[in-house]
Amino acid sequence: MVKSGTIILNTAARFLMPLQLMFSVFLLLRGHDEPGGGFIAGLVAAGAFTLYLFAFGVSATRELLRMVDPRDLIGVGLLFGMVSVLPAWFMGQPFLTAQWWTIPVIDFKASTPLIFDVGVFLAVLGSVMGMVMALMEADKDEP
Repeated sequence: MVKSGTIILNTAARFLMPLQLMFSVFLLLRGHDEPGGGFIAGLVAAGAFTLYLFAFGVSATRELLRMVDPRDLIGVGLLFGMVSVLPAWFMGQPFLTAQWWTIPVIDFKASTPLIFDVGVFLAVLGSVMGMVMALMEADKDEP
Protein backbone atom coordinates (compact mmCIF):
# COMPACT_ATOMS: atom_id res chain seq x y z
CA MET A 1 0.00 0.00 0.00
CA VAL A 2 1.36 3.39 -0.96
CA LYS A 3 1.05 5.71 1.99
CA SER A 4 2.33 9.24 2.30
CA GLY A 5 3.14 9.02 5.97
CA THR A 6 2.26 12.66 6.62
CA ILE A 7 -0.31 13.42 9.24
CA ILE A 8 -1.19 16.69 7.50
CA LEU A 9 -2.23 14.99 4.25
CA ASN A 10 -4.17 12.26 6.07
CA THR A 11 -6.06 14.78 8.21
CA ALA A 12 -6.71 17.10 5.26
CA ALA A 13 -8.04 14.23 3.16
CA ARG A 14 -10.49 13.19 5.87
CA PHE A 15 -11.88 16.73 6.22
CA LEU A 16 -11.73 17.92 2.60
CA MET A 17 -13.21 14.87 0.90
CA PRO A 18 -16.78 15.32 2.24
CA LEU A 19 -16.62 19.05 1.45
CA GLN A 20 -15.47 18.38 -2.10
CA LEU A 21 -18.22 15.79 -2.63
CA MET A 22 -20.88 18.21 -1.36
CA PHE A 23 -19.52 20.93 -3.64
CA SER A 24 -19.61 18.42 -6.49
CA VAL A 25 -23.32 17.79 -5.89
CA PHE A 26 -23.90 21.56 -5.77
CA LEU A 27 -22.14 21.97 -9.13
CA LEU A 28 -24.14 19.11 -10.62
CA LEU A 29 -27.50 20.56 -9.60
CA ARG A 30 -26.59 24.18 -10.32
CA GLY A 31 -25.65 23.54 -13.94
CA HIS A 32 -29.12 23.91 -15.42
CA ASP A 33 -29.63 27.61 -14.76
CA GLU A 34 -25.99 28.72 -14.65
CA PRO A 35 -22.66 27.40 -15.93
CA GLY A 36 -21.59 24.13 -14.41
CA GLY A 37 -23.00 20.66 -14.59
CA GLY A 38 -21.97 17.08 -14.93
CA PHE A 39 -18.46 17.43 -16.31
CA ILE A 40 -17.01 19.81 -13.74
CA ALA A 41 -18.91 18.07 -10.92
CA GLY A 42 -17.38 14.76 -11.99
CA LEU A 43 -13.91 16.31 -11.98
CA VAL A 44 -14.40 17.75 -8.48
CA ALA A 45 -15.66 14.39 -7.17
CA ALA A 46 -12.73 12.60 -8.83
CA GLY A 47 -10.41 15.12 -7.19
CA ALA A 48 -11.90 14.25 -3.79
CA PHE A 49 -11.36 10.52 -4.30
CA THR A 50 -7.86 11.15 -5.72
CA LEU A 51 -6.90 13.15 -2.63
CA TYR A 52 -8.08 10.24 -0.49
CA LEU A 53 -6.16 7.84 -2.72
CA PHE A 54 -2.93 9.82 -2.32
CA ALA A 55 -3.37 9.90 1.44
CA PHE A 56 -4.43 6.31 2.12
CA GLY A 57 -3.63 4.23 -0.96
CA VAL A 58 -5.49 2.28 -3.63
CA SER A 59 -6.90 -0.47 -1.41
CA ALA A 60 -8.39 2.01 1.07
CA THR A 61 -9.94 3.96 -1.79
CA ARG A 62 -11.43 0.80 -3.33
CA GLU A 63 -12.86 -0.07 0.09
CA LEU A 64 -14.31 3.44 0.34
CA LEU A 65 -15.97 3.02 -3.06
CA ARG A 66 -17.54 -0.19 -1.69
CA MET A 67 -16.09 -2.31 -4.47
CA VAL A 68 -17.70 -0.28 -7.25
CA ASP A 69 -15.45 -0.64 -10.24
CA PRO A 70 -14.79 2.67 -12.03
CA ARG A 71 -15.60 0.91 -15.32
CA ASP A 72 -19.10 0.22 -14.00
CA LEU A 73 -19.52 3.94 -13.33
CA ILE A 74 -18.60 4.66 -16.94
CA GLY A 75 -21.17 2.16 -18.19
CA VAL A 76 -23.96 3.48 -15.96
CA GLY A 77 -23.11 7.03 -16.98
CA LEU A 78 -23.37 6.16 -20.65
CA LEU A 79 -26.66 4.38 -19.98
CA PHE A 80 -28.06 7.52 -18.29
CA GLY A 81 -26.95 9.59 -21.27
CA MET A 82 -28.77 7.25 -23.63
CA VAL A 83 -31.91 7.16 -21.47
CA SER A 84 -32.10 10.97 -21.39
CA VAL A 85 -33.08 11.11 -25.09
CA LEU A 86 -36.03 8.71 -24.79
CA PRO A 87 -38.69 10.98 -23.20
CA ALA A 88 -38.51 13.46 -26.09
CA TRP A 89 -38.73 10.61 -28.57
CA PHE A 90 -41.83 9.23 -26.87
CA MET A 91 -43.41 12.71 -27.02
CA GLY A 92 -42.76 12.91 -30.77
CA GLN A 93 -40.09 15.59 -30.45
CA PRO A 94 -36.50 15.61 -31.75
CA PHE A 95 -33.79 13.87 -29.74
CA LEU A 96 -32.27 15.87 -26.86
CA THR A 97 -35.33 18.14 -26.58
CA ALA A 98 -35.56 18.93 -22.87
CA GLN A 99 -38.47 17.53 -20.92
CA TRP A 100 -39.31 18.91 -17.46
CA TRP A 101 -41.33 17.39 -14.62
CA THR A 102 -42.16 19.03 -11.29
CA ILE A 103 -42.01 16.83 -8.21
CA PRO A 104 -44.73 18.47 -6.08
CA VAL A 105 -43.75 17.22 -2.61
CA ILE A 106 -40.29 18.81 -2.64
CA ASP A 107 -40.97 21.40 -5.38
CA PHE A 108 -38.06 20.14 -7.47
CA LYS A 109 -37.93 20.29 -11.25
CA ALA A 110 -36.56 17.05 -12.68
CA SER A 111 -35.53 17.07 -16.30
CA THR A 112 -33.83 15.17 -19.06
CA PRO A 113 -30.83 17.57 -18.92
CA LEU A 114 -30.39 16.54 -15.27
CA ILE A 115 -30.44 12.86 -16.26
CA PHE A 116 -27.87 13.60 -18.98
CA ASP A 117 -25.68 15.57 -16.53
CA VAL A 118 -25.79 12.73 -14.00
CA GLY A 119 -24.64 10.41 -16.79
CA VAL A 120 -21.77 12.75 -17.68
CA PHE A 121 -20.90 13.02 -13.97
CA LEU A 122 -20.68 9.24 -13.57
CA ALA A 123 -18.74 8.76 -16.82
CA VAL A 124 -16.17 11.44 -15.90
CA LEU A 125 -15.83 10.15 -12.34
CA GLY A 126 -15.34 6.57 -13.55
CA SER A 127 -12.86 7.58 -16.25
CA VAL A 128 -10.65 9.69 -14.01
CA MET A 129 -10.75 7.23 -11.12
CA GLY A 130 -9.95 4.33 -13.43
CA MET A 131 -6.94 6.14 -14.85
CA VAL A 132 -5.60 7.33 -11.49
CA MET A 133 -6.07 3.94 -9.82
CA ALA A 134 -4.39 2.16 -12.73
CA LEU A 135 -1.43 4.53 -12.52
CA MET A 136 -1.14 4.08 -8.76
CA GLU A 137 -1.35 0.29 -9.04
CA ALA A 138 1.28 0.28 -11.79
CA ASP A 139 3.56 2.40 -9.62
CA LYS A 140 3.09 -0.05 -6.74
CA ASP A 141 4.22 -2.98 -8.93
CA GLU A 142 7.53 -1.36 -9.92
CA PRO A 143 10.52 -2.25 -7.71
